[in-house]
Amino acid sequence: MLYLLIVRHLLPWLAEHRAGTSHLSPEAIERLAGALNVFRYVTFRCTCAVVTSFLICLLMGPSLIRWLMSKKIGDLASFDQVELDRMMIEKKGTPTMGGLLIITAIGISVLLWADISNFYVQMGLVCLLWLGAVGAIDDWLKLTAARRGTGRQGLTSLEKLMFQIGLGVLLAYFTFSYDPFSPHQLNFPFLKDLHPTLGLGAFVLIGTMVLTGSSNAVNLTDGLDGLAAGTMAIVSFAFCILSMIVGTEKWAGFLLVPYVQASDEMALIAASMTGACLGFLWYNCNPARVFMGDTGSLALGGLIGYIAIVVRQEMMLFMIGGIFVVEAVSVIMQVSYFKYTRIRFGEGRRIFLMSPLHHHFQRKGWSETQVVVRFWLIAAMLAVMALATIKLR
Repeated sequence: MLYLLIVRHLLPWLAEHRAGTSHLSPEAIERLAGALNVFRYVTFRCTCAVVTSFLICLLMGPSLIRWLMSKKIGDLASFDQVELDRMMIEKKGTPTMGGLLIITAIGISVLLWADISNFYVQMGLVCLLWLGAVGAIDDWLKLTAARRGTGRQGLTSLEKLMFQIGLGVLLAYFTFSYDPFSPHQLNFPFLKDLHPTLGLGAFVLIGTMVLTGSSNAVNLTDGLDGLAAGTMAIVSFAFCILSMIVGTEKWAGFLLVPYVQASDEMALIAASMTGACLGFLWYNCNPARVFMGDTGSLALGGLIGYIAIVVRQEMMLFMIGGIFVVEAVSVIMQVSYFKYTRIRFGEGRRIFLMSPLHHHFQRKGWSETQVVVRFWLIAAMLAVMALATIKLR
């Protein structure tokens, strides 16, 4: 809204009054217009978005934590593993649903600094609110079940999956239909000549898989203090840079990536995510005062997946978000192998000491802080390597 007010209304008004019909001198109008013209640049607005969402989390955090504590929305800290339950016992009762803080910060920052008339921005906000609502309902039902005595114990896995798939289909379909002449291609890191064109069906299928997969992967990663928030801050910052490149015709042409018109506004959403995750990390770092819960993890994962779809860098998400991918794959491998060996040998066997993977390393003797910081370092290296592949093309 602030961006539209300045660029669409205030700057044209100043241009009309440069002839001296205003009570301001032409020199003053010229200086004011020059100062406000900086709002046209996506790089400046991204910086503002990071700072805005960070400060919103920082300032609103204590109030939200107190409210969650008053509602007795605390983590259950139950992992069905005696040793891990003992290690994580101090987390029991820590306020959850802190994702409300992340969603609020992202939403306000985007409304202030992004072009809200942009179709991709509008769909991004739909994605944020849709998955945030699904996660909030699941968290509320699960965490208040004991207090309510009866009723739902949270959404089932199938119910959450159907909401995610439904959103993925809708967003992918409308994104394809919005600009049918855009290069709907599947791009691969390192390979500049391999970019198969996707029809509507393939685009919707891949888009739905990316959005659903990334949403669940971030949800699985959210198990230690600061792990999901810190990793997502790194991933979203990398996609902020990617969105600027893809949405700027000159940069896209120079680096041989498909130019997607108006997709540079996705950088504003990614920047808002970066600031919100950093601000949330202020209260989520070890020892955490609040957890994001499904409210935050589902929304963050789905939103970064949607950004990847818009900028046609779905495969790059697998590289930049490698931590999320490995965490999800570890769960799939563990569950699949356990079921197979139970059928084959009569008893279930495990590949890892526990899944997701971060708990495996905890069981191996790493402290929680060691696991989190080392995963952050790997995420940062993956992001740098992924961005380097753009130039290597």
